Amino acid sequence: MIMIADPTATATMRHAMVASQLRTNAVSDQRVVAAMARVPREDFVPAAAREIAYRDTAVALGGGRQLNPPMATGRLLTEADLAPDDRVLLIGAATGYTAAVLAQIVGTIVAVEEDQALVADARMALSGIDAVELVEAPLTAGHAAGAPYDVLIVDGAIEAVPDALIGQVRSGGRIVSGIVESGVTRLAGGRKTAGGFGLAAFADADCVVLPGFARPRGFSF
Repeated sequence: MIMIADPTATATMRHAMVASQLRTNAVSDQRVVAAMARVPREDFVPAAAREIAYRDTAVALGGGRQLNPPMATGRLLTEADLAPDDRVLLIGAATGYTAAVLAQIVGTIVAVEEDQALVADARMALSGIDAVELVEAPLTAGHAAGAPYDVLIVDGAIEAVPDALIGQVRSGGRIVSGIVESGVTRLAGGRKTAGGFGLAAFADADCVVLPGFARPRGFSF
């Protein structure tokens, strides 16, 4: 993707995002704040959307997909309690923005995306970032060949975390995701243990809904 002509203007917008959207909304992990202050978000959105890359809103990417608002992504990464040596499974890589942010914080990221057009954009935008392995696969399948992971991050809202994804997280690993409950999106986190797994919501927030994660419906008679 082509950079906006005026890097000074985009840097100003990036720091305004940090000040008005992250620091004021409990994005308290300074590593996350610093990473989001460095990564040029405008490189991960379509050309027509570059002027709104730093607004507190989802950005349309085409094909019905959107890039999560900065605050939602920042809160999820903060809740994940990331460590430098973590191996992270990122579901919903989209154009690669969150993977690029994670690469500033953790050791290894396996970023899964199923939309071919988004995968092509992500490969270009992430070129040269060795910490990221981009995998084209169904979002619900993850990437079992790279398991186990220390952290699972679903960068969007879903109705339920599939067993296939939970199974790829090591015991004691962290899971963060947007969730959809009765039409409302929330941010949630949890930890996988030998006894099971559960997510607890920690904030109501606008969060893009990812395709393919509808909770199985019961039969009606």
